[in-house]
Amino acid sequence: METLWNFVLSRRHQLLTDAYLHVSAVVQSVLLAALIAVALGVLVYRSPLGSALATAAAGAILTVPSFALLGLLIPVLGLGVAPTLTAMVLYAILPILRNTLVGLAAVDPAVLDAARGVGMGRAKVLARIEFPLAWPSILTGVRISVQLLMGILAIAAYAKGPGLGNLILSGLARLGSPNAVPQALIGTVLIVGLALLLDALLVLLGRATTAKGIR
Repeated sequence: METLWNFVLSRRHQLLTDAYLHVSAVVQSVLLAALIAVALGVLVYRSPLGSALATAAAGAILTVPSFALLGLLIPVLGLGVAPTLTAMVLYAILPILRNTLVGLAAVDPAVLDAARGVGMGRAKVLARIEFPLAWPSILTGVRISVQLLMGILAIAAYAKGPGLGNLILSGLARLGSPNAVPQALIGTVLIVGLALLLDALLVLLGRATTAKGIR
């Protein structure tokens, strides 16, 4: 424990920087993936075939091992942030897309008929009725994607991606030296802690943005 504490004290500024970069990369990737997934979900949710094809395509991407996907992106985008964020956005789409489709499909048809009966157009029905009712499901997909990407970003360190994965990779590469194990352990613990913190913040966001009647 003393070794761990000494390592934290000696590297605290670097740890804070890496933690910030890790969280920032995950948040940016999830936001971009959410825009893509929700837009795609809105386009295809009324079509069973379109929904099935979109889900299958996103699912196929998720089955590609992260090392393999990064390896395919590096020759095109180089090392660093570009291949890392591209891979993470692709991985984050499926949970959000699937939950968007589930949420929109679960809206009671009687509610939609009532909305159309008072003169609402399709866009207003989507914005005022369907999307708010589907929001808890969409947010659940966002939470899943955040947890998924927190771990994937650590693996992306071999492509020189940002974040705490570099700390873990460096520690594992120097096994046998005094600080190797503390370095890898601290990086892992920080990723887990930050993942739990982000999830708690998303739960609070859900409570603040979801009507009490549909929580």
